[in-house]
Amino acid sequence: MTSVAVAGASGYAGGDLLRYLAQHPTFDLVAACAGGRAGEQLAAVHPQFAGTAWSDLVLDETDVDLLDRADVVFLALPHGESAAIASQLSDSTAIVDLGADFRLRSSQAWSDFYGGEHAGTWTYGLPELPGAREKIAGSTKVANPGCYPTAVSLALAPLARAGAIETTDIVVVAASGTSGAGRKASDSLLATNVMGSMAAYKVGGVHQHTPEMEQSIAIAAGIDTTDVSLSFTPLLAPMPRGIVATCTALTTGAHDPRAIIDAAYVNEPFITVLSKGQWPSTGSVSGTNSAQIQVALDERTGRVIVESVIDNLGKGAAGQAIQNANLMFGLDESAGMDVIGVAP
Repeated sequence: MTSVAVAGASGYAGGDLLRYLAQHPTFDLVAACAGGRAGEQLAAVHPQFAGTAWSDLVLDETDVDLLDRADVVFLALPHGESAAIASQLSDSTAIVDLGADFRLRSSQAWSDFYGGEHAGTWTYGLPELPGAREKIAGSTKVANPGCYPTAVSLALAPLARAGAIETTDIVVVAASGTSGAGRKASDSLLATNVMGSMAAYKVGGVHQHTPEMEQSIAIAAGIDTTDVSLSFTPLLAPMPRGIVATCTALTTGAHDPRAIIDAAYVNEPFITVLSKGQWPSTGSVSGTNSAQIQVALDERTGRVIVESVIDNLGKGAAGQAIQNANLMFGLDESAGMDVIGVAP
């Protein structure tokens, strides 16, 4: 068995991590740390665990020595909080960071979009990117991608790599469920303000995931990030979880976008390219580590449109973290995973 610990166990991503770990055949939970909710029983914080073998599990204080007893630590903490804990853990301890602290290569991009000192760069944990699996499997420190960047990168990376799109004119409009904003209470996330309504936020190129999306597309294409320009408009949708991303770019006209996407994901266990005419929906991947993709070509405007859906807490966070840890420890990549959604 491989011992695991979770920091940030009281959050939404932390709860999903524990859900995956509870059904994992190899990972053995030795610590679930929850900061302000320490001392409470798991089922009181995450009611979905009521009546299970873990319902009476008492959440721990966030203690570095406790975390360091595990073979692998999952850091499900707010952006900017992982680096301080990671720096205190043993070099031999494997870490998957679900926050943004180690995703970006550019310290300037970190400063511009997050502020403060850049902690460094770890292996980027999106296994479906070209060459990523081998790097993840050989790493002890992995930066789990953001939820929006996961959906967008899966949609556009194969096309960018094949030279099928103009990477300097990418437009993405994506809607996310409210859990993407975390569990901390805020007026904008009150049910009264969310139900029956939909609104954009962080408009005008200021969303913190923008440089990460540009970076992953540049890496896939083998070009500099300065050769990628992406306009991103996020929307808050009246649903608890899920992301639907509409990604468009000018076609170069030299390739068949559908054939490229099909070839890229034909052997991927978690990515499904839907049949022509079938469009992805967030409910189809809810509660899973799966993604669904569809491609269209607008011949009138010369733009490729790729629709991509994921569960922001699954493939966009906890599911992907487990997938990465499976690779890091030489396990079946699908161990402990759900791949069929719960729609409706």
